[in-house]
Amino acid sequence: MLIYDAHSPAPRCLRMFLLEKQLQLPAVAVDVMTGENRQLPYLTVNPAGQTPALRLDDGSTLAEAVAIAEYLEELYPLPALIGSTPEQRAQTRQWWRRVELNITEFMHNAYHYAEGLARFESRIPVLPEAADGLKRVAQDRLRWLDSMFGAGPYLCGERFTVADIWLYVWLDFGVTVNQPFDRSLPNIGPWFERIAARPGAELSRKLLAA
Repeated sequence: MLIYDAHSPAPRCLRMFLLEKQLQLPAVAVDVMTGENRQLPYLTVNPAGQTPALRLDDGSTLAEAVAIAEYLEELYPLPALIGSTPEQRAQTRQWWRRVELNITEFMHNAYHYAEGLARFESRIPVLPEAADGLKRVAQDRLRWLDSMFGAGPYLCGERFTVADIWLYVWLDFGVTVNQPFDRSLPNIGPWFERIAARPGAELSRKLLAA
């Protein structure tokens, strides 16, 4: 197998997932800053032009960080970052979906339409006038998520999961692109510091190929 890695939040989510699973896979770097992912030969790997991607042993390719994480968890179930039982897996996916659909997707598009506009306006449809509204929605939904946070210390209670990884990486990214979150949130604030202290959080900043 071979991972196509890049300096971007979704690949970093996958890197932290691999680090937490103590799983080492060969990788190559794709330069998304210069648009290498939108050109040949990368488009023969992933026609969607997105990173990360995973080339399987049979030569086929699996794309989307979430799908890759699910696939690798099935191959390497321990330590379990999605879950060891149907109930655990369903709970993890519940929080994972809440994070993606309500927070990170809005953050992603707000970045495309504002701080990342010069980079993306020639690649995808952009709506600069929507950026501020999307940022407000993401922050509102983060407060909503905070209000549902249970006894912790993680989103899934005592279990550290991919849901924690996805939310942490995107909130950390948001700090760098004019989307800082409210550190005074009673649950998410301490939770963020807790995840940031994990060795994989800092190590995930480096590309796998490095």
